[in-house]
Parts: sequence; structure tokens; C-alpha cells
Amino acid sequence: MPATTRDTPVALLARPHRPVLVAGTLTELTGPTEGLVELPLRLWWGPRGTFDLAEPTMLAWMYENVLREAIRAGELRAYLHGPTLVRVWPQLNLPRAVRAAWEARHPRLRHAR
Repeated sequence: MPATTRDTPVALLARPHRPVLVAGTLTELTGPTEGLVELPLRLWWGPRGTFDLAEPTMLAWMYENVLREAIRAGELRAYLHGPTLVRVWPQLNLPRAVRAAWEARHPRLRHAR
């Protein structure tokens, strides 16, 4: 096993074997802000795949799943909205690695807490 140094990047995992995907900028996140959103089966495999963004708990639930499960930048852009992400960030229940990766790239999220 190679030795690690303090300069070696650390990969943060959303869950075992799944690196955290972080958007380059919050402004590129231009997903919906209202209405019903149906996530593809790959992002949500629960009984209800449709999320009503007018309901705060459903909005948070959808964001948590997209942040944890996305493997393509296009998925982040399609389902997340930058200003909405900043607004709901403190309420999201996320794995530590997901929160750490997003806050490291976007300090604005850290300050939203």
C-alpha cells in the first residue's frame, strides 16, 4: 500500500465505493424550483419517485438523495438549484463526507449553517 502524505488528496465517499460528486459552481445548478419532480430510478428507487417541491420535507428529501447518489454533473444540474441548495443546506441530513466535500468546494454552504 502506498504511503500517504499530507499532500495526497483524500477521496471523500458518499457511501462505500461511491466518490462524492460536487458541482464546480453553485450557479450551474439550475434545476427546478417548483412543481412535481420525478427522479430517475437510478437516483431514487423508493416507492414514490415524485417529489412536490412545494413541500419542504419532500424538497429536502429529494436534495439529499441527489447529493448522495449523483454520479454525473448533469444530474446535479438537472435536479438541484443553487440558491435553493444554499437555503435548505442547514436542514439536509447528509453523510459527513458529502457535507464536507460540498462545503470544502463551496464555503458559502458552510456559512449557511
